[in-house]
Amino acid sequence: MKKISLLLFASLLLFSCERNIFNTENIIPTPKEIIINDNVLHPIKDIVVLESSENLKYPQNKDEYYLKTEDGNVIIEGNEVWARQTLAQLTDRKNRVPNVEIHDWSAYPFRAFMHDTGRNFQTLDMLKETIDLMSLYKINVFHWHLTDYPAWRIECKVYPQLNDPQYQRPGRDCGMFYTYDEIRELIAYAEEHGIMIMPEIDMPGHSTYFKNAFGFSMDSEEGMKVLEKCIDEFCKEIPASKCPYLHIGSDEVHVADPKGFMQFAEGLCKKHNRIAMAWDPGLPSDSTTVRQIWNTAAGSNAASTKKGGKYVDSFMGYLNYYDPIYFTNKVFLHKACAQDVPDTTNALGGTLCLWNDVHVADKTRIALHNGMINGMMVYAERFWNGGEGSLEELYAFEDKMLYHKNNLLTEHDIRWAPNAQTSWKIKIGNNDTLFAHGGAVDVVDLCYENSIKINDTISAWAFTNIYSEKDTEVKMWVGFEAAARSNRISGGIGPQCRWENNGRMFVNGEEIFPAKPWDEPDEYAFYYNTWSRPEEELPYTDEQFYWMREPVTVKLKKGNNEIKLYIPKNFKGQRWSFGMVRL
Repeated sequence: MKKISLLLFASLLLFSCERNIFNTENIIPTPKEIIINDNVLHPIKDIVVLESSENLKYPQNKDEYYLKTEDGNVIIEGNEVWARQTLAQLTDRKNRVPNVEIHDWSAYPFRAFMHDTGRNFQTLDMLKETIDLMSLYKINVFHWHLTDYPAWRIECKVYPQLNDPQYQRPGRDCGMFYTYDEIRELIAYAEEHGIMIMPEIDMPGHSTYFKNAFGFSMDSEEGMKVLEKCIDEFCKEIPASKCPYLHIGSDEVHVADPKGFMQFAEGLCKKHNRIAMAWDPGLPSDSTTVRQIWNTAAGSNAASTKKGGKYVDSFMGYLNYYDPIYFTNKVFLHKACAQDVPDTTNALGGTLCLWNDVHVADKTRIALHNGMINGMMVYAERFWNGGEGSLEELYAFEDKMLYHKNNLLTEHDIRWAPNAQTSWKIKIGNNDTLFAHGGAVDVVDLCYENSIKINDTISAWAFTNIYSEKDTEVKMWVGFEAAARSNRISGGIGPQCRWENNGRMFVNGEEIFPAKPWDEPDEYAFYYNTWSRPEEELPYTDEQFYWMREPVTVKLKKGNNEIKLYIPKNFKGQRWSFGMVRL
């Protein structure tokens, strides 16, 4: 056995330095087995990591660990990083732990988070912060989307023009890329935190910069020769032992010989002893390529899992597309890999994706605008334990999330509050009354689930009640749209002192208006996809997202308070939704 000083892992315990309460029920993801021997807190004296696995039942599960604390002495077996992250969540701010035994393992071996740095470059320090959060929640793969329409973000020695800003989209971090030393640095940092990095080099689509630089496309004979040299260089610099997977993209593109190109790309992966991954839907891949299923259409995703071969679930949707309050609930209630009981024969796990098609001026706002941290919490729970959650389980899980927000993640601004127990009656046109739960409701999804066809313009009323023990005032985030951080289709900011999309709110018959005058009234209304258009280069501001705005103050009377929201749909393609979250 070996002894490890706590000082060596101070960074893993950093999250708990501000804690002032303790609760074994607040571990995320929830452990499979936990025995609380007593709740008396003992200062940590020593940590011993055993080489043997005498307490482990699943030796082939690399995520499995056993953690025992007894009078301040800590014993770890199995996956040391995950055991220490659980210990970090158990430790109070005085470095004390109760006497517990925890035995835990994952349902799926592949639990990934994806960042798109091809469209919007992020510094290594920012990516390390993301790695820290992933590790805390036992998310073990960083899907690093390194190339996209604007730029190739990998140092290229054989073709330096790929790093030349003149061939890249103006305003999109031109000339910014990661050197091979930086890539190796991030790989090493991730490895220390229990995370494997999977680079994605998107080909042959999403590659405008490539044609700008060479004058021909990736799928041409000349293009494939260039790509081969680029991949050869990358794989020489970054060995397969450090990056066993290579994501080759392959989606959203039409080429003359799709089968031939995929054989070429998959052949490059095999040549360099890499496991290929590709998007599905996408160009046709062979049985050895892992498919990342991203189609969210009901039924199509479950059918895609039956096609044969290994796959990864991204059909829960994307962080950047939905209202993040709604999406957090949606992921918790999602059925991982379309399986009631986890079966890893072909289902490897899932990937939570965060794209930013729209230009981002301030990269520190990415997590806030997309609900990244609250999304990570529910995603980690779902794919560590498998299956799907119920509403009652979500209610309880929100308590864990609030505990983490208030005690473990105090250095982060998290725009989320418990909301799942809000219940709505919703009347859409002349249809029957529908029912929904959550502080945010995606009315498009609600209609689809209930087989209701909606026109380009239609309106709805949403009703709920809030009970108050006394006359009081409460703060609320309120909004009548959540503009996607992708296609940018949106009604924009509302007229001065009115809600966006002509929405209206009434509390006990009194109309409620925005908390303050708009800085940019009537701006950012785009009734069409802005991909590759000038409007895509207009960054989002906080004012465009209701969860980023100053909350409204609502007066409640003692007893029941009736809330009514008027929610119009004003144009084709609008992501019709609303949000009301009590803070």
